[in-house]
Amino acid sequence: MWGILLANLGYLRSHSVDSSVALPDLTICIPARNEAKNLRRLLPSLLKQDYPSVEFIVWDDGSEDDTWEVLQSVDDPRLHIHRGDGPPDGWVGKVHALYQCTRRATGDCYLFLDADAELTDATALQRLVQQHVSASTTVSSGFTRLQGGAKLLVSLVPYAILTGLPWPLVARTSLPSLSALNGQCWCIDADIYHSFEPHAEKKNAVLEDVTIGRYLKRMGHPPTFLDVQSSVKIYMYEGLRDAWRGFRKNAYLLMGGTVFSFFATFGYFALTWLVSPLLSAWFLASLYGLKFVSDRASGFSLATTLLAPVSFVLALALQLDSAVHHWSDRVAWKGRAVPASGD
Repeated sequence: MWGILLANLGYLRSHSVDSSVALPDLTICIPARNEAKNLRRLLPSLLKQDYPSVEFIVWDDGSEDDTWEVLQSVDDPRLHIHRGDGPPDGWVGKVHALYQCTRRATGDCYLFLDADAELTDATALQRLVQQHVSASTTVSSGFTRLQGGAKLLVSLVPYAILTGLPWPLVARTSLPSLSALNGQCWCIDADIYHSFEPHAEKKNAVLEDVTIGRYLKRMGHPPTFLDVQSSVKIYMYEGLRDAWRGFRKNAYLLMGGTVFSFFATFGYFALTWLVSPLLSAWFLASLYGLKFVSDRASGFSLATTLLAPVSFVLALALQLDSAVHHWSDRVAWKGRAVPASGD
């Protein structure tokens, strides 16, 4: 885990940015279901962007709050809003919403951005796209700055990203399982997108970012991971209850989505987070060290680091809860049932 963490930190710092690169015409695709509060924060940050040629496409996925009214209140020719009644059979809502956005996109590059995002300043979009172009890649994914509540759980997201997947090997190996995307923020060249239509290909994937990342790698376009914390903030959850429900829908699938893979992975995490620190003070110090470095790299406080044992115990309980809910087909999110297994 230390090897993966340090390699990933070096990898993130290895990407240089050429500020003189030509900026492509850009389309930002945003899925929105019951996102009125988040859109009141995201839209102003988009509209103040100093980007030469950009359009924003938002698909309201059958919202039951004031999402549509918030979208209608914005008068800007760059913003294009559309409304649907929900996904057709066989589609997951977010995947269908993004697919519909791409049917209307005109840019040479697509940026997929979650509605709980916020761009940090007027030049954030320029910096983000410059990173994508400078990396000489067709697909890139962003390591974002996570904000909001439930930090004891949310801080485990960058921890998992930095200690779980060795990003330097993504482009150097042919194994599709060594690949992923961060669905909160990722970029793809439009011609590559339409050559492979990843959202249509993975239309029923709850973990669409993971499955699309693996699919694109299999098609010869492995994602590049870029540190975009200075440009993009993500407000994932307001509190522990929302975070628990949100992570519950994904945790079991991230652990393989089968009974065997769940128990194998859960056993690994239980040994790493619970058993080994009880057996040795050195293991406890090492675990604290991993969390300390991960938290510093992703902007979490020292207080969050000091409570790392609480985070890990919560994570184990959450994994069990997610498995039980998936086994009993009781997982729901934003008023809709979540498929019991991933793609």
